[in-house]
Amino acid sequence: MRRLLADVNVVFDALMQRSPHSNAAARLWFAVETKQIEALVPAHGVTTLFYLVARARGTAFARRALGAVLGTFGAAAVDQSVVQRAVALEWRDFEDAVCAAAAEASGCDAIITRDPRGFSGCALPVL
Repeated sequence: MRRLLADVNVVFDALMQRSPHSNAAARLWFAVETKQIEALVPAHGVTTLFYLVARARGTAFARRALGAVLGTFGAAAVDQSVVQRAVALEWRDFEDAVCAAAAEASGCDAIITRDPRGFSGCALPVL
């Protein structure tokens, strides 16, 4: 089974049904839900998701949404070694570097994102 790291923007698109990206994000969600693929969200991104969803739809909705995310996706750990790897990458966007390092450490086969340019130089394929 293929294991992917889903960038926060993709999960947010699914939760908020943001056009024009919501259809692709919903297909990814369905594939994870039906065990066609395994997908993780970066653990540090969960707080960002909660903040953005709560800001857009309220805290109660954000709590339900995070329950759905964590019931469907796994979480890619972000620990000291992941952060040190991200620092060593010396990427312009540190958050993307942390995602890439978390994906590597979690044994992901690829990263799925709407911002592939943010992952140039990534050791993993970027979809």
